[in-house]
Amino acid sequence: MTQTDGHLLDGLGHRDHRPQPAPQPEQPAELLGHLAPRDSQEPRATDPDPRRDELARRRAEVAEWRAAFAALFDPVTFRHFEGFGVGPGWRCWESGASGPSVVSWLAKKVGPTGKVMATATDLSWSDSPARPPVELRVHDVAAQEPPGERFDLIHARLVLGRVPDRERALRSMVEALRPGGRLLVEDTDATLQPLLCPDESGPEQQLANRLRQGVRSLLAHHGVDLAHGRTLPRLLREAGLRQVEADASFPVTSPACAALESATIRQVRGRLVALNLATDADIDRHLSHISTGEMDLAAPTLISAWGRKA
Repeated sequence: MTQTDGHLLDGLGHRDHRPQPAPQPEQPAELLGHLAPRDSQEPRATDPDPRRDELARRRAEVAEWRAAFAALFDPVTFRHFEGFGVGPGWRCWESGASGPSVVSWLAKKVGPTGKVMATATDLSWSDSPARPPVELRVHDVAAQEPPGERFDLIHARLVLGRVPDRERALRSMVEALRPGGRLLVEDTDATLQPLLCPDESGPEQQLANRLRQGVRSLLAHHGVDLAHGRTLPRLLREAGLRQVEADASFPVTSPACAALESATIRQVRGRLVALNLATDADIDRHLSHISTGEMDLAAPTLISAWGRKA
């Protein structure tokens, strides 16, 4: 699985790459993650309109998901960057870049004397050529050599949980650090706080939590490791990093939480119904409840772990 495959599963858990039963046909491509159809999926001008409309709808849902996720967790990521002292002249690698927000923040901090290498297997989110200090490169962190060396900072958010060779990907990033350089990895952990509505105060909240459980069952059906995030500190230590620390971010309610949930449910609606985990009526009611803006909906817990190369 490449970095662009299986991303629908990012926000609540991550692929368990141990042997699993044969997958069901037409697995969901993105659950709480970044659905970016490959170039080969782009419709031609002569393609039937339904296909073009479906791709446009999926892209719009992914754009909504990305914006909501960035609104929730970019401040967490940037707080860690600030703590590391990112500044002029730093060489940074944003691995698995899924949008412009983190790349742009780093570019402003490192300035013209620095460098920001942004890589992913799919860079379709970038609609214009990169300008210094940013360089964009198509790259698979689990299969290719690092795109450079002696980086001061390497950041990977929602990356390690969705590559087939987690150890190789992590080893590649550690090798690319300069001595004293920092690695920050961030992934979700669905089991630390499994409820969508921690304050289950009425039937709307009960329905929301039942659907969240349905999503968790869907993830389990596809062999997802729901507890991946908590393993990050150990993985960093095993990779040889020093001064390893970690923390967790758990948004309890905000408009971005609601937008994230709405985009998620709309993306997995068909699969939830097909597996008898929810009915169309359940989902319609849930989306209607979300649209009122009066529900406190929690986002998945994001684990941030960081360490330093000796």
